Amino acid sequence: MPEDLKLFASTPKGMEQLLADEIKQLGGFHMNPVRAGVEFTGTLETAYKLCLWSRVANRVLLSLPSFEAKTPEALYDGIQRTDWSKQMSPEGTLAVDFNISRSKINHSHYAALKVKDAVVDQFRDKYDLRPSVDTEYPDLRINCYLAKNICRLSIDLSGDSLHRRGYRLEGGGAPLKENLAAAILLSAGWPAIAEKGGSLVDPMCGSATLLIEGAMMAADIAPGLLRSHFGFTFWKQHDPILWASLLMEAEQRRDRGLAKLPAIQGFDIDGKMISIARANIERAGLQDQISIAAADITQATPAELPPGLVVANPPYGERLGGNKDLSQLYRQLGSTLNKAFSDWHSAIFTGLPKMASYTGLYPETKQTLFNGTLQCVLLCYGARKSELSKALDGESEGAPMLANRLKKNRRRLANWLRREEISCYRLYDADLPEYALAIDLYQGDKLWVNVQEYQAPATIDPAKAAQRLRDALHSIKEVLEINNSQLFLKQRRKQKGSSQYERYDQKEQFHTVSEGPIKCLVNLSDYLDSGLFLDHRLTRRMIGEMSRGKRFLNLFAYTGVATLYAAAGGARETRTIDMSNTYITWAQRNMELNGFTGTEHHLLKADCLEWIKQALKQGTQYDLIFLDPPSFSNSKRMEQTFDVLRDHAALLNEVSQLLSDDGTLIFSNNNRKFKMDHDALPTLEIVDISAQTIPEDFKRNQKIHNCWRITRKGEK
Repeated sequence: MPEDLKLFASTPKGMEQLLADEIKQLGGFHMNPVRAGVEFTGTLETAYKLCLWSRVANRVLLSLPSFEAKTPEALYDGIQRTDWSKQMSPEGTLAVDFNISRSKINHSHYAALKVKDAVVDQFRDKYDLRPSVDTEYPDLRINCYLAKNICRLSIDLSGDSLHRRGYRLEGGGAPLKENLAAAILLSAGWPAIAEKGGSLVDPMCGSATLLIEGAMMAADIAPGLLRSHFGFTFWKQHDPILWASLLMEAEQRRDRGLAKLPAIQGFDIDGKMISIARANIERAGLQDQISIAAADITQATPAELPPGLVVANPPYGERLGGNKDLSQLYRQLGSTLNKAFSDWHSAIFTGLPKMASYTGLYPETKQTLFNGTLQCVLLCYGARKSELSKALDGESEGAPMLANRLKKNRRRLANWLRREEISCYRLYDADLPEYALAIDLYQGDKLWVNVQEYQAPATIDPAKAAQRLRDALHSIKEVLEINNSQLFLKQRRKQKGSSQYERYDQKEQFHTVSEGPIKCLVNLSDYLDSGLFLDHRLTRRMIGEMSRGKRFLNLFAYTGVATLYAAAGGARETRTIDMSNTYITWAQRNMELNGFTGTEHHLLKADCLEWIKQALKQGTQYDLIFLDPPSFSNSKRMEQTFDVLRDHAALLNEVSQLLSDDGTLIFSNNNRKFKMDHDALPTLEIVDISAQTIPEDFKRNQKIHNCWRITRKGEK
């Protein structure tokens, strides 16, 4: 046999480059990836290694001379030109696989019989003996591919498809093939993650194929070690000594690899699948390395495992024959990935790419792979490492100047906080130019600290700015005696309109805090602002004091905290309006938290500008109105854009018409360039009360907001 052999390895569509990479690592050369496979040159050792170590190949074929076959007779003659006595014994067994594409011969079963006849006739004529047919475990499996009348003749060295590793007897309703599972993990970067000690979790593990393949990769286990038969086992040119040495090397590598295997964990809601998975894991010899637990997707959390890769193959309609509740399942998957796996890399393999949008995640890469004939997509997501985790990475010497200022501010504010019974306040607001931060404290069941970094000028070296932030965060933790879980970090850039309300994360972690007579929920992880504007504390208190017996309207209500004060202050009726379902739901939860659940309290999701027009037509009136619009909004849910500089006069004229005869409008905004257009509001009495509404903890920032008390002229 020549030292360099012409070989071909087949693989499912979409996996050709992964296979080419494997072949290169195993010693192949002159590689030519083609559709569903790779042509290459290598030694017999290369072919053996590929059969033993390839994670993505289906078959490894040793090429014999090709020939033209336009007729069955030409096919028969071409097969007879090969000396089959060099490949098998005359008393041996054979099988023929035949595939046809765009050729004059168009019946594959007939063509396979013609090949078998040619081989059998050659042996009978030469030895007066003939081999028999064994389709399962033949001594020689012949592979023919007839394309455009050219017959590519090969010996199948793999025998059965290499995706059949030998550990899986049951796969459940819709299992992934083992080499497809391997391709998913390779494409998701699992080998590099495992090398660094990262964990692997499958929250919907089914028969555990992804987990087993992942363990075999991480532990350097050859996927062919469990197989008892290959196509070359009884091949006449088989080199058993070479094969035995490769097996011994693979066993030694497995033993070493198992000692360094990272944590691997799977979950599934189906008890039957859990049993199947455990049986497969045991057959793979990995029962001590892979843990499986029964849990639905919302409970599939990694506990204290080191962050690594979470990979999921959720159901899709074509696979399981239905589409019921799939959107909800994908939503739950996205929620779990955001809450429990935010510092992990993740990958989702699905036959319904559109359904993946329900996760709310945005993939870094997309790759087409085929599950049988079904075109699927692998969506890979980078680790959504928190801003805090990224900022704390690296060495820090702390920030002594900042630490001293924090201690000084706490002492200065202590008596005021105690006297006013304030538990949520701003401790620091860029007091020192070197540390451009706003630090807000929220006392709930724990002390929660929200740090907002003001965006550094472009002239500041980014590395220097990152080091200062790292030093500042370490000092904040030390002075306030908190851990990472109590600290939240965001960067505050120049905002446009309602962008301060936009989603920042999706952890959905709410904490209950108190302010004066009310309790409210804050979310310090998901949004730039927490749900409680601390600078409006005095404004809300004033609303509460003015509310007894009044009909109260809260427009652009956000999380409805001003409504809580009005209700606590004795308002006989409240109406809370915001266009966001998220914030109306949040406001509803705040109302329920304080026991304001009567029919006199109304919450409505609506475009405030359109609602005002409808209310004017209906002649609705209120005794007290709080109006705190965004600086700018071009929300798709609004029929028009809104600019507080441009549109405030028209808005105030309209809203003032909703006031009762002696009603009061409290108008606020936080646009630093705002200037009230008094000339356009001749019928209104407008009193600037901004200074009166700036709390003690915001005295350094007098322009944090603007505020006016407005009545109609001639009325109180």
